[in-house]
Amino acid sequence: MGGVPTKHHTRSKTGRRRSHLALKPSQIHACLKCGSPIIPHRFCSNCGDYKGRVLKKPKLKVKK
Repeated sequence: MGGVPTKHHTRSKTGRRRSHLALKPSQIHACLKCGSPIIPHRFCSNCGDYKGRVLKKPKLKVKK
């Protein structure tokens, strides 16, 4: 009968286990080059800059 728990977990025990499952607020920084909001450790989607060098060319907006 191996995997059957013999006793129930209390609400406090369950809550202590789940205390690390809460969502944390996302960290948003400003790009050093253009000032647009970016997520840390990602390149800027506006200017393509990451740690002082351009990784990706910015997309040009085409008017229709």
